[in-house]
Amino acid sequence: MDNRRLILLVIFSFSLFMLWDAWQRFTHPEQLAQQAAQANSVTPQASTSLRAGQTIAEAKSAEQVEKAQFVTVETDLYNAEISTQGGDLTRLVLKKYRSEDKSQNLELLGEHHRYVAQSGLIGEDLPNHKAFFKASQTAISLPDGTQSIELRLSTKTPSGLQATKVYTFKRNSYVMDVKWEIQNNSTQAITPNAYFQIQRDTANPEGESKMVSTFTGPAIFTDAAKYQKVSFSDVVDNKAKFAKTASDGWVAMVQHHFVTAWAPQVSVEREFFMRKLDKDLITAGIILPFQKLATGEKAEVSVPLYVGPQEQSALKALAPGLELVVDYGWLTIVAAPIFWALEWIHKVVGNWGWSIVVLTIAIKLIFFPLSAASYKSMAKMKAVAPRLQHIKEHFGDDKQRLNQEMMKLYQTEKINPLGGCLPVLVQIPVFIALYWVLLGAVEMREAPWAFWIHDLGSADPYYILPVIMMATMLLQTRLNPTPPDPVQAKVMMAMPLIFGVMFFFFPSGLVLYWVVNNILSIAQQWQINKMIEAAKKHPHSHHAANDASA
Repeated sequence: MDNRRLILLVIFSFSLFMLWDAWQRFTHPEQLAQQAAQANSVTPQASTSLRAGQTIAEAKSAEQVEKAQFVTVETDLYNAEISTQGGDLTRLVLKKYRSEDKSQNLELLGEHHRYVAQSGLIGEDLPNHKAFFKASQTAISLPDGTQSIELRLSTKTPSGLQATKVYTFKRNSYVMDVKWEIQNNSTQAITPNAYFQIQRDTANPEGESKMVSTFTGPAIFTDAAKYQKVSFSDVVDNKAKFAKTASDGWVAMVQHHFVTAWAPQVSVEREFFMRKLDKDLITAGIILPFQKLATGEKAEVSVPLYVGPQEQSALKALAPGLELVVDYGWLTIVAAPIFWALEWIHKVVGNWGWSIVVLTIAIKLIFFPLSAASYKSMAKMKAVAPRLQHIKEHFGDDKQRLNQEMMKLYQTEKINPLGGCLPVLVQIPVFIALYWVLLGAVEMREAPWAFWIHDLGSADPYYILPVIMMATMLLQTRLNPTPPDPVQAKVMMAMPLIFGVMFFFFPSGLVLYWVVNNILSIAQQWQINKMIEAAKKHPHSHHAANDASA
């Protein structure tokens, strides 16, 4: 009995710790990251050596910034701006997603967060992202019936080299192709390299639920090293550990529900880099080689750039491992099939809210035998609780005799004191994985369910679901045997209130899952309790009750 209580207490304590950590992040967002950046700031450098004799200059003078002009781009999925300085993608607004306050479309890239996608060439007298280009147009949009549009930005160096940066925007896609074309009209052969990087500050992204902790920062994937996340603080402290070179792989900037990624399609040796630029600004990128160009020769290199939501099917189709930016941590092996099942159910029912309900029922059915064994054990424990209390009152001063009498009672009533805990422990990884699936799936964002729930990715605006969840947790607590220890009893009674208040700030999709799961658990536990009571009144039906609850 004491072991069973201890295990339950450990489970609830761990859950409470996770919720308290989330609460701390809600009340003190990004405090640790900002403190680390401030404490370890160093003098910014104008350039950092990437290869022998080759550099990328980062700083932009005020005079250069004032000269920059912007080309506006509109597709069916987003509005964007391309700067004539460097041909940088400086702003991108998603049409299908709203800001946190729902007042406007979500700006994923923009100056508010100093978040841009850049590329340039490495080599003497070659244009980098500080160079100025002439744009083929000042504004472009994707006409109806057209599958793609192209924007060309060109420049000519003093040595005569002609460089053109070409953007190709596609219909119904968050992927844009970025291509560099080089015509060597100089008098010397050159061996250039192209870099593709993402600059971002370390501030919290807009639209992120502050009550839940999700990863924000750079990430790299190679076939050999697999998926590697790097914290902002490690980049700031120059302690970032990641694959430096590989013949494959991509680099990305990840945040809750969205990602920006450079994903080269060619299998060629490449170099990855990350570094601090200025205060809270960092950059992460990738370097690709050109072939050697003799005088009069031309060459090109193209890299897809993904800027948009973490839609796993689209990410997986673009590059191996890119879907891993939807990060489930060590539970990926469990969470990935759960999301696949949720996505399949959605194709049938057509509503993400009802998909959560159906998936919760399906998981409950799969674990029905384990749950039934757990509830049956708890029901038996509840039935013998008065006798256990009687034993404790008589033998409380003699621990050895107390344990002997308790074990005798368990053997007589055929009760396993751990029977109510072990089945629950087996199910915990699945339930936690489902939690992270619902938290990480961008499909939940702004997805309606029914009634007053119009956004499964946001908190219930009227707090009705959290209140229902508190009520169901309270009812569950009353169905369970009351702990003989008064302190444990008070903790168990306080849990519904503590969890309920914290769930006021959780996305509606998560709360919906807990409510449905609690209702199903209550129904199952109530039925088993009734069977146990009936079997106690009518001993001849004892075997029938066992069979029904097995």
